[in-house]
Amino acid sequence: NYMIMQSYDFYALYQKYGCNMQFGGDDQWSNMLGGTELIRRKLGKDAYAMTITLLLNSEGKKMGKTQSGAVWLDPNKTSPFDFYQYWRNVADADVLKCIRMLTFLPLEEIDKMDSWEGSQLNQAKEILAFELTKLVHGEEEAKKAQDSSRALFSGGGNVENMPTAVLKESDLRDGSIDILGVLVATGLCASRSEARRNTEQGGVSVDGEKVQDIHTSYTPGDFAEGKVVKRGKKKFCKVTFES
Repeated sequence: NYMIMQSYDFYALYQKYGCNMQFGGDDQWSNMLGGTELIRRKLGKDAYAMTITLLLNSEGKKMGKTQSGAVWLDPNKTSPFDFYQYWRNVADADVLKCIRMLTFLPLEEIDKMDSWEGSQLNQAKEILAFELTKLVHGEEEAKKAQDSSRALFSGGGNVENMPTAVLKESDLRDGSIDILGVLVATGLCASRSEARRNTEQGGVSVDGEKVQDIHTSYTPGDFAEGKVVKRGKKKFCKVTFES
């Protein structure tokens, strides 16, 4: 079972690399103790384990997951913008806990946020998202992500740094592409049926204008300066055309 595998893994690391300390989340305590006990019994040596408090949301669920999978530190797997947006969208009940646990802001400064409510919590989320993105991806990428987020959701900032998708000639049908095709080609929807459902339910907009007619079509010229296509509240990209 899992405990045996993890215990043996610790034992193998001890033998091969002299690793005598294992770190893990609170939920791994018994598994790590299994490793220390295996090392003691087979080798007569001491090994140690240390747990770290799990990052849980207000519902007791592990944070760091999205509908599309894990939130990665690698920018090739989770872009700096998507990383920023994940933390920008944490629940009100979780934002201050995350700031305390994950940032290096002075505790005195965080203590002042304890009384924040309403729009001030949105400010706290921006602080959290910026600080974590800066820590992982650098200040320049954090500023770009923040600027793009504000451009999309607040009407200010620079849309140039938001996620982009490029349509190609092969995406066209008779010289144009309908809104369903745009949503699928950009990855905003997994299939035309999903795209149809989102469009008919009013969850799709192009440059801020809601699109509910599934027959709405676009030509390459419509994307000359790029269009911001949005599905739902949190999925979007700037779409351009490449001939």
